[in-house]
Amino acid sequence: MMPALWNGISGMNAYQNALTSESNNVANINTVGYKADTVSFADQAYTNGFGKGTQAGIVTKDFGQGDFKLTGADYDLAVNGKGFFTVYDANKDVTLYTRAGNFRIGNDGTLQTANGFKVQGLSVGTTPTVSSTHATVNVMSYPFTETISSQVIETQNEIKTINAKSTDYVQTAVSGGISGSTYKTASAKISDAIALTTAYNSALSSYSSSPVAGTSPVAQIDSIAFASFATDLTQSGDYIEVLVNGNSFRQEFDTDAQTTMNMFADKLSSIQGYDAVADTAGNITITSLIPGSDLSIGSAKINNATFNVTTTTASVSGSGLANVAAMQAALSTSIQRAGGDFINMVNTLDLTTEASLTFTNIQMKLDTLNISANQFGEPEIDNGVLYLKQGENKFLVGKVTVAAFTDQEELDAIGDNAYAVTADAGTAVSMAGITSVLSNTLELSNSQLSEGLVNLMVYQRAFEANSKLFSAADEFLNIAISLKK
Repeated sequence: MMPALWNGISGMNAYQNALTSESNNVANINTVGYKADTVSFADQAYTNGFGKGTQAGIVTKDFGQGDFKLTGADYDLAVNGKGFFTVYDANKDVTLYTRAGNFRIGNDGTLQTANGFKVQGLSVGTTPTVSSTHATVNVMSYPFTETISSQVIETQNEIKTINAKSTDYVQTAVSGGISGSTYKTASAKISDAIALTTAYNSALSSYSSSPVAGTSPVAQIDSIAFASFATDLTQSGDYIEVLVNGNSFRQEFDTDAQTTMNMFADKLSSIQGYDAVADTAGNITITSLIPGSDLSIGSAKINNATFNVTTTTASVSGSGLANVAAMQAALSTSIQRAGGDFINMVNTLDLTTEASLTFTNIQMKLDTLNISANQFGEPEIDNGVLYLKQGENKFLVGKVTVAAFTDQEELDAIGDNAYAVTADAGTAVSMAGITSVLSNTLELSNSQLSEGLVNLMVYQRAFEANSKLFSAADEFLNIAISLKK
């Protein structure tokens, strides 16, 4: 009778463990990122063909994808596919892994899990690349109120944002300079800055579409030799005229020939995006302030006498980063001429370190990152890449990365929605480019309530049945003992 007693006991023990496991699944039906436990049963050793009962062999995790719930919360993320978020438990100095992406910002500004583990990934660091009109300009304290541009550039090896801002040059621009040489009205200076802003943004957009080193543009320069100006511009009614980009510009005689020439150059300098200079020999030189832009000049004359227009330097369009750099330099100069200050900031993520899983904490406060005096920004997350927006500027701050294991079933579930690495799980590998990260979304538990309740009833009935085996064997044993008496 003893084998039957043992079979009953083993069955009761096995189904008690199964009940414990399945009740844990039911209890975690609403736990974010929870992976259900699966119990495997196995028969025990045999003697002469007679079995020795059952056992709940092992409990494994079902890492099947859970359903997604769109939450709209700023920092809710979900792994779509295989892998885990990497987190760090500072209290125990250990790296852990989780599927639960209900993240938040900690008091120190780092991205953290709900229970305080620090989310690991790539960070832009606290030293962005900054260029400006003056070396003394400080992005953290200077009143840059106008957004010039904001562009995301992605290549195979890096992601970066380029953000340009300026002071309010519309308020600071004043007319000034030397007539015939450097004179511009305030409105012309503002107009130039606007034209170069458009050109700079166009160059950035083109570079974003094709991020190559490229070639530098060349600004067009045209000249007109009004050799007889001193004798042709002598009295009221005389004039000098030229056609620029289809528009006629005329200057009537004023005071003397040289004054008239200087005023003519000033009038040409009022054209958006151009500078004109008059010298004492009667030469007018017109230079495009926008590198690579074409300039059409013709019909140059004084009164009825015509003069040739010579293109001394032809315009050449630029491309790639070299074109961006040239446009940025021209824009910076134009804003400075309008009495303003310009600043350009580049934040870069080096993606070459992602494959080696060289991670760090992700800082989300803009002031700590030396990007803005205002620490707050509106988050925007694109496949794990973290941006913070302030107004029209969009700053890159980091990237949440996903790691996977050869045998993820061998990870050790330690609670707090976290898993610890074991030797049998294998080495963590990056899932960049394979697994995606969904924004404003959480992965729900993959434990199914209906299935769990059915399993609980099955295990309960099986437990009762095995208890009957135990009772029956006990009765047989009692009969056997009474026969001996």
